[in-house]
Amino acid sequence: MSEQRAIRQLSPREPITPSTPAVREGNALRWLVGGLTLAAAAALVPFWAPLMLAAWGALIAWPLQERLTKSLRRSKLTAALLTGLLVFAILLPVAVATLSLSGNAIALGQRLIESKSGEDALKTLMSSDATGFNLKQLDPQHVLDLIRKHGATALGAARTIFGAASVALLGLVIFVAGFYTFLLEGKQARDWLLERSPLSHAHFHRLANVFAEVGRGMLVGVGLTALSQAAVATIGFLVTGVPQALVLGLVTMFASLIPSVGSALVWIPVTAGLALTGRPGAAVAMLVIGLFVSVVDNLLRPLFARYAELRMHSLVLFVAMLGGIVLFGTWGLLLGPLLVRWASEGLTMLREQRLELSE
Repeated sequence: MSEQRAIRQLSPREPITPSTPAVREGNALRWLVGGLTLAAAAALVPFWAPLMLAAWGALIAWPLQERLTKSLRRSKLTAALLTGLLVFAILLPVAVATLSLSGNAIALGQRLIESKSGEDALKTLMSSDATGFNLKQLDPQHVLDLIRKHGATALGAARTIFGAASVALLGLVIFVAGFYTFLLEGKQARDWLLERSPLSHAHFHRLANVFAEVGRGMLVGVGLTALSQAAVATIGFLVTGVPQALVLGLVTMFASLIPSVGSALVWIPVTAGLALTGRPGAAVAMLVIGLFVSVVDNLLRPLFARYAELRMHSLVLFVAMLGGIVLFGTWGLLLGPLLVRWASEGLTMLREQRLELSE
C-alpha cells in the first residue's frame, strides 16, 4: 500500500508540490552543487589569470598543433614541442627584458617628475645619466651602518619581494602546465562544459566564441600592433642616438594602447628634446620616424584583424583595460575587456530572445 501511495503522489495527473520528496531532493541537490561550484571557483580564483592566458594561448596555437600532429602523428610530442618553444624562445626572453627595463623606466619617470620645468624634463629625457650605487661605498663599516639603519625595512621588503616572486613563479608553472594541457585536452574540456552548462548550446557557443575572440584580439590584434609600433620606435631611438632607447621603446608599447594619441605621447617629447639639446638633424629624423610609427597602427591593425578581430570600439577597449586594472590589478588589463565583451554579447542575446517571444 505504501508503494501505491508513493506512485499516486508522483503521478503526472496530480500537481507536484514543493513538499514532494523528489522536488525537495532536487532543490537540495541544486543548492549543494551551487555551493560546491562556488567553492571550486574560489579555489581557482588565485590563479585565474595564468589559466585564462593558457587557454587563449592554446586557442591561438591549435591550428599549428594540428598541422604538426598530422606530420609527426604524436599529439603529446607536438604539444611538448610547442610548450618548449613558448617557454624558451618567447616567454623567458620577454620576461627578462620586461623586468630589466621596467626598473629603468621607473627611474626615468622619477627623474622626469623631479624636473623643475618642461624644458628641464625634455633635457632630462635626452640625458644618459643613470642612478645607481657606488661599489667603493660598500666597505664593511658602511654595510653595518646600513643594516643598523634599514635592517627591519629591508627584511620586510625582502619578505614582500620573496612572496611576490613565489606567486609569480607559481603562476608561470600553472601557465605552462595549463598551456600544455589545453593543447592536448582543450576541446574535450569544452565539450564537457557544453554538456553540463545550464545554457542552451547556441548561447554557450556564442559566449565561447567571444572568449576566443577577445583572446585572439588582445594577444594578436592589440598586442602585436603595440609591439610593432614599439619595435619601429625603438629603431628610431637607436638611429637618432636617443639615450635609453630600449626603455623608451617599452614605454611606447604601452602608450600605443591609448586611442588617438598613442605612441605620439613618447616620440613627440623625444623629438622636442633632441631639438632643445642642439641636434636638429636627429630631431627631423625622429619626427619622420615618429610619423611612420603612428601610421604603422593604421597599416597593421587591418592586417591583424583578419586573424584576430576584436569587435569593440577602441575607446571602450581602453576604458575597459583601465577599469580592469583598477578593479583586479595588472591582470585586469585582460579581464576588463573580456567582461565588457561578454556583457555586450549577453545583452544582444537577451534582446534577440525578447524579440522572438514578442513575435
